Amino acid sequence: MRGTVHAFDVDPATVIATRTRAEARGRHNVVARQRDLMAGGTGLPDGSAGYAMLFNILHCEHPGVLSREAWRVLVPGGALAIMHWNFDPSTPRGPSMSIRPRPERCRAWALEAGFEAEEPHPVDLPPYRYGLPFRRRT
Repeated sequence: MRGTVHAFDVDPATVIATRTRAEARGRHNVVARQRDLMAGGTGLPDGSAGYAMLFNILHCEHPGVLSREAWRVLVPGGALAIMHWNFDPSTPRGPSMSIRPRPERCRAWALEAGFEAEEPHPVDLPPYRYGLPFRRRT
């Protein structure tokens, strides 16, 4: 695998688990850091990444902040993937329905940040998630 994978989480145990798993698999290009992205962003330079993934995190108080940070760090034409829990009460895991974002809201946050949708509808990611692919406009 080429390049560096930057993984961020506010929870120190998750950061340690990510580092441990990456090292166990011989992935020496994974840099896992504890960061509060809402408070201080990623700390990465503008236009320094080709791909960003927002995974199960848009149930925060101000999700547009995360979409805008992804836009900032991506190169023009860079890809963004949003993956989240299905908006379905029968899903056995995940955050409560009261805070799960609908795919339409996730799409709106990405479009407001300046992304273009790659697919007209959410992609099903069985068994419990959906995905939305985007590109950063130049």
